[in-house]
Amino acid sequence: MQMRLNGILRRIIRCVMVCAISGGMARAQADEFPQRVDGDIGVGTYYVSRIVRGQANQVTELPYGNFDYHRMFMRVDTLGLKTSKLGYGYLEITTKFNQDGFNTNGTRLLGFRSRQDSLPLGLGTLQTTSFGALLVHAYHDINKSGGNLFDMTYFSELDARRLIFYPLAGAEYQSRNYVSYYYGVSNQEAALSQYAVYHPGGAVNPFIGLMCDAKLTEKYHLNLYLGRKWLGNAIQSSPIVNKSVMDTGFIALAYRFE
Repeated sequence: MQMRLNGILRRIIRCVMVCAISGGMARAQADEFPQRVDGDIGVGTYYVSRIVRGQANQVTELPYGNFDYHRMFMRVDTLGLKTSKLGYGYLEITTKFNQDGFNTNGTRLLGFRSRQDSLPLGLGTLQTTSFGALLVHAYHDINKSGGNLFDMTYFSELDARRLIFYPLAGAEYQSRNYVSYYYGVSNQEAALSQYAVYHPGGAVNPFIGLMCDAKLTEKYHLNLYLGRKWLGNAIQSSPIVNKSVMDTGFIALAYRFE
């Protein structure tokens, strides 16, 4: 049943992508998009707390971007292309940068195969209204897990002159295939390690966060983010997981193009 649902979702995403591109691009001249970079580009330091046993928390220096350019956009860890108009936003083709893979060499997970980072590809939309913004995505991992991801985030804006706060809350769903690939224990892995076989189901993970945009000068801004995700029972119950929450954050210095 899960394989059938995965196949159906892949076909739906493929069909909608083709229709969205053909329909959206045909109206390119009528739509209004920034003809140059509009937003922030800089460098940042990103933090992810690891939930798998033996894995050290990760700190990475990477480019930072939160901008639009024609139909293309970058929203920190999400890249995409705007297609057809949809409500208060656009139907978007999106991919996401995830750091969910891990290497088991030299850890307490000897006998386990290493997990590769996912490569989510799917559809989304950002609906911006006077009551806040709603961000929705549906992804299929085209890498090893073959699983599906869904997420929904609501955020608002609180303006305090040189500081702008963006509180947010939402939830994500990780399908059985996705959770099983990252946090399951196969028969072979169980035979080669101290852990029991574990075949999990899907997981719903609620989260909250707060982003702050600090205006240093007219062009330079400091962006900070702190977030916490509560892991679903299917993930928490994995014998290779030793935490119930995952914390993330970043700090980035960016130049604002307007």
